[in-house]
Amino acid sequence: GEPRKFDPKFRGPIHNRHCTDIICCVIFIVVILGYIALGVVAWVHGDPRKVIYPTDSYGQFCGQKNTLNKNKTILFYFNILKCASPVVLINLQCPTTQLCVSKCPDRFATYIDVQASYRYRPDQWNYFRQFCKPGFNNPRKSVAQVLRDEDCPSMIIPSRPFLKRCFPDFSTKNGVLTVANQTTFKDGRGKTRNVTDLREAANGINNVLDARSVGMKIFEDYAISWYWILIGLFIAMMLSLLFLVLLRFTAGVLFWIFIFGVIGIIGYGIWHCYWEYDHLKGIPGSDLTVYDIGFQTDFKVYLQLRQTWLAFMIILCGVEVIIILMLIFLRNRIRIAIALLKEGSRAIGYIMSTLFYPIVTFLLIAICISYWAVTAVFLATSGEPVYKVMANQTLCKYANLTCDPETFNTTNVTKFCPGAQCTFAFYGGESLYHKYIFIFQLANAFVFLWLVNFAIALGQCTLAGAFASYYWAYRKPADIPLWPLFSSFGRAIRYHTGSLAFGALILAIVQLIRVILEYLDHKLKGTQNSFTRFLLCCLKCCFWCLEKFLKFINRNAYIMIAIYGKNFCTSAKEAFFLLMRNVVRVAVLDKVTDFLLFLGKILVAGGVGVLAFFFFTQRIPVFAQEVPMLNYYWVPLLTVIIGSYLVAHGFFSVYAMCVDTLFLCFCEDLERNDGSTAKPYFMSASLHRILGKKKLSPKKA
Repeated sequence: GEPRKFDPKFRGPIHNRHCTDIICCVIFIVVILGYIALGVVAWVHGDPRKVIYPTDSYGQFCGQKNTLNKNKTILFYFNILKCASPVVLINLQCPTTQLCVSKCPDRFATYIDVQASYRYRPDQWNYFRQFCKPGFNNPRKSVAQVLRDEDCPSMIIPSRPFLKRCFPDFSTKNGVLTVANQTTFKDGRGKTRNVTDLREAANGINNVLDARSVGMKIFEDYAISWYWILIGLFIAMMLSLLFLVLLRFTAGVLFWIFIFGVIGIIGYGIWHCYWEYDHLKGIPGSDLTVYDIGFQTDFKVYLQLRQTWLAFMIILCGVEVIIILMLIFLRNRIRIAIALLKEGSRAIGYIMSTLFYPIVTFLLIAICISYWAVTAVFLATSGEPVYKVMANQTLCKYANLTCDPETFNTTNVTKFCPGAQCTFAFYGGESLYHKYIFIFQLANAFVFLWLVNFAIALGQCTLAGAFASYYWAYRKPADIPLWPLFSSFGRAIRYHTGSLAFGALILAIVQLIRVILEYLDHKLKGTQNSFTRFLLCCLKCCFWCLEKFLKFINRNAYIMIAIYGKNFCTSAKEAFFLLMRNVVRVAVLDKVTDFLLFLGKILVAGGVGVLAFFFFTQRIPVFAQEVPMLNYYWVPLLTVIIGSYLVAHGFFSVYAMCVDTLFLCFCEDLERNDGSTAKPYFMSASLHRILGKKKLSPKKA
């Protein structure tokens, strides 16, 4: 990178700014307005009842108020054997008549048996009739005609409602699948079938039903223990704050303890390998080579060879030497990294409000997710009912063609295909709006990604501005401006919305391509074309790397925007070249920061997790009486551990941003100033001391 022209009067984040990337800002605002319009259009056309309520063969909702089906909330399938799996039942339509009923059948019965006995067992007929088409009450009609016209189901089986649909009531008895303790049933067409046929028709439903009962128990556990979960998360918050505050005193100690611990463990490994190598001396067969014994599935065979232990010892010696050499050659850079970490802790101590900024980002992203999800549901349900011809005869040429239920009986279809019906198939449509619903869904997803990335970018730029104002304060904390976080947020929104939107747009495009690639990969899973799969795999890998690189560039570009107020491209270029001039420091700082923050997350989540485990398993005598009675104690335990990790991640993401900002400011400081009275360093005394021993000139930084 070429040396840049510097402002000798530079004193931290520039206040007299101008708007940057105005074109992108205008496009961003227009897109947001378009997104709102898309939401309104989807809301007008969509009907989420299509998702909430099942639809019968007549295109009516089950359980809808002010209709004949208001008390009939469950969908009943005439012949569930025609349905291959519950996925077909829920998403697509099953080629059998579907009817809204008030409750599912609770017994086995066939139409043949009920019709034969309706004179002396009218109660059976009355029970069976509620699963026939509304108004049908003609037990004298021949069985063949009833089944052809699908007036009644050929059989009913004990069922229970799931997702507002009747599914066979499966249970397992001594390892054998049963329905109401029976393994066989009559199908009403003269055959005796095995219950496993039903299982294939409702594949996997038993597991889902079990999951439903587990779900209810988990819900009960949350209802009882939410109070304690919140206390656990509050403790995690306090521990995270404590860890960040203590980092200024313990960062160096923690890092060196870990490094010497690793060196010690590897040293012990080398000694153990040598001991095993020496111990196997003279034992028959131990001098064979790996090549001699070839490939063995039992790994223990290799551990009886001296050559194996020699190889382990050489590898561990190599790793040990590399670590020690890195420590020797990078010791100064590691000291700078640790000093920056301590400085980061000090900066957060002065601007504590920054720790709670992630809540703003979280709320913005939650709004984006909610709006996207609601719009997606309304778009998906904005079709008109489409009816198709359903024929019992396999050779009917009209089968699966679209039809109109009002005029169906006047067409020729019923003459050519006796018993054919015009039944509801799915929601769709032929209008311009319905044709482009897929495009709208893609647009919905893209703008959602753009907005989420913008929310993250706004957070990064705001925090960078606040921490930069700390670094460029000559006398700390006296020169730190009032309300640094609020001022930085105002500057980012007022002047740099366009630049932040530009960075977010680039990321959103890459992420959308990744989503499409994942979708294609999912679709092509069944194909055997290995070249296509390989190509997709390469593309996925490349775009993953590209996204990681762009996130890194964007993050540092936002820091430069927060300091200098230049446009996105200029800031990204300056940040990139500044980092390239300090590439070793970047690598060392990155790894040291990652390690310490990962250690912090594990300590917080692990500490709170252990405490929660002892509490919920009643091992803390003081609180033994307070512990709620739970179905599964792991429910609140896992929630507390994962929640603690996320709380720690939220706080530590601010800290990571702080360290990155201070590092870029530090590099700028070294290039701008030389420590003289005319160009004094803005860095803290501890950083100055580390550099002061070498009296670095700006060029050799």
